[in-house]
Order: sequence, then C-alpha cells, then structure tokens
Amino acid sequence: MLTDLFLRIAFIGAEWVLWVLLALSFVSIGIIVDRFLYFRSNFADDEHLAAQLPEFLRAGDIKGAWELASASDSVAGKVLTAGLQTMRRGGEACGEAMQSAKARFKGMLDARLAVLGTIGSNAPFIGLMGTVLGVIKAAADMKSQAGADPGALMAGVFQALIATAVGLFVAIPAVVAYNYFLRQVRTAMNQVDSLAHLVLANVHAAEHRGGAGQVPQPAKVM
Repeated sequence: MLTDLFLRIAFIGAEWVLWVLLALSFVSIGIIVDRFLYFRSNFADDEHLAAQLPEFLRAGDIKGAWELASASDSVAGKVLTAGLQTMRRGGEACGEAMQSAKARFKGMLDARLAVLGTIGSNAPFIGLMGTVLGVIKAAADMKSQAGADPGALMAGVFQALIATAVGLFVAIPAVVAYNYFLRQVRTAMNQVDSLAHLVLANVHAAEHRGGAGQVPQPAKVM
C-alpha cells in the first residue's frame, strides 16, 4: 500500500521538482543581492568610522565621537554607540556594553545566510530526487508499453537527468556566495572589535589620568 503511494508520486515525474528548484533559485538570488548591498553599505560606514573616530578620540571630543557612531547604520556604529554612552561608568562597564551590543546586533550581519547555506547544501539532493523519480517513471513506462520505441523511453531518462543538472546550477552559486558572505561577516566583526578596543583604550587612558569620573560623557540620548 505504501509502495503504491510512492509509485503514484514517482509517476508524476520530475517536472514538479524543477519548479521547486526554480523557486529556490529565485530565493537564493534575492538573498545574494540583498546581502551584497548590505555588506557594501556596512563596510562603507565602517571605513568612515575607522577614519574619523581616532581623530575625535585623540581630541577628547567624545560628543563628536558619539554623534559619528550614532549616525551610522552599521553594526560597528551601534556597538560603539553603546560603549560611548557608558564611558563615564568606567572601562569594564563600557566593554560589557559593547560586548552586549555586539552579540545583539551580530544577527544583522548573518541574516538569512542560514537559508542560503541550506539551499546550497540541499539543492543537489533535490535535483537528484527529481532524476530518480524521472527514471522510475521511464522504467514504468517501458514496462507498461511493450515494444515501445526505446529512443522515446531514453528521452524520458535524459529529461530526468536535467533535474540533477539544475540542482547543481542552483547549489553552486549559493555555496560560493555563502562562503563569501561568511568571510564578510568575519571581516566586519574584526572591524567591530578593532574599533571597540580603540574606545576602551581611550577609556582606560582617561581613567589612568584622573579616574573613571573624569571620563568625558557624550550628549544624553533622547
């Protein structure tokens, strides 16, 4: 009974699998474009922060540093804003605030990458399933149509193999993009750590000069 059910599904052929793969390809392309645009914008903001933040800190302009960081939409900007807001409480509080913000906003960097990785790892298997279903259907047609043209039956097998090719076509760009974006996430987090340590170094220097109470305080956030 169960075998008959699976056979009826197999007799549908591989065409529905191709539609599934087509839908997955659109999802994959959408994620790739979205992440590419996001990382390009994020790194542009990070470069601006890395260039301007040291100048504000060297000048002791903590308010200017806070305004610079809070105006950025990047993860680094959000982490630095959290740290600059707590500078008066000392280096430990500042570091903990930035660590908390880093954990909270890291999801902005790797958003939807799990979906991209899942598509890349499973699309070949979906294509292979379509091929197997197509071969089963071709074999059933050969059995039910004694004396049928072997060329026509082999055409069904060749059509089934298309599903595997399409599965690989969907998977390869997804895997390449997934690995590329993972490297981008690591680079972005390294930039966050670098800028956060720069802020902490400024806090510790201020503490060494006059105590935590002498650490400048940025403008109050509304």
